[in-house]
Amino acid sequence: MGQHVAKIGVQGRVLTKFAGVQRGVTCVMLPKTFHMHRIGRRGGTRDPQLLGELESYYETVFEKIGLAEICLDMFEKGPKSKFTVSIEGNIGSGKSTLLQHFAKFNDVEVLQEPVDKWRNVRGYNLLDLMYKDPCRWAHTFQTYVQMTMMELHLKPTSSPVKLIERSLFSARYCFVENLFRGGKMTEPEYNVYCEWYNMITQNLNVDVDLIVYLRTDPNKVHERIRKRARSEEQTIPMQYLEDLHKLHEDWLIEKKHPLPAPVLILDANENLCSMYKKFEEHTSEILCQKLVKNKLTELEDIGEALVS
Repeated sequence: MGQHVAKIGVQGRVLTKFAGVQRGVTCVMLPKTFHMHRIGRRGGTRDPQLLGELESYYETVFEKIGLAEICLDMFEKGPKSKFTVSIEGNIGSGKSTLLQHFAKFNDVEVLQEPVDKWRNVRGYNLLDLMYKDPCRWAHTFQTYVQMTMMELHLKPTSSPVKLIERSLFSARYCFVENLFRGGKMTEPEYNVYCEWYNMITQNLNVDVDLIVYLRTDPNKVHERIRKRARSEEQTIPMQYLEDLHKLHEDWLIEKKHPLPAPVLILDANENLCSMYKKFEEHTSEILCQKLVKNKLTELEDIGEALVS
């Protein structure tokens, strides 16, 4: 039957493609409406019956899979791209717990906030200095945070899925915004920070594909912070947690600042056992590429059989 390439498309937006080597299917999946054409080895050949069968099959299967809308954008990058997820939330919202849970997957790389770097910058604990005297150290600390978070965004990984604890975006729209509004960062310092942020986000590939927002009540995180007793956190006032909560809500719920990716919201006020159960329930969304990769491999095998 020769080499065949079948394409599924809609509205001109290519989302992904995969193909067999000698004989197979290149499938370009686009949402809602489907059209298809087959190209022979030298191009130009059409087989309406075959294409009709493929179209009907793929439309049915993709509908059956029920791929969440949040998973679709990752296809634009191609099958070898990394699916990058930022885990966002207030202090004590359960980010480390989520990352520990997903670290057990073989095809997932977990990147935690580089707190150890913040605690030791050539012998200086910037995190501690910032909490004790934010007016003096806020800009210095957040500038260093921005640099170290940029390194996480750009860090190469062999795993198809990368989970990052927080991001450049939450640093900008939650933590820096909070310091500036609270008078802990001067306007010139804020403007310099924003200039650096704009330069980084506009010129470097620091994109994320999904944001997981661990939504918590400030009273709940205050209780957790007290119980875990980290030395730098003991001076954190309740008002600070309430302000951070409001800024996370403004950004991720009210969308008052630009969102770099779709947002998956999880209620993180529950106990540890309930949270692990919730993580399991949402694994297919949080590790979207793993789900999609498995499904597309299945479709490729069946599509190859159809054109054989």
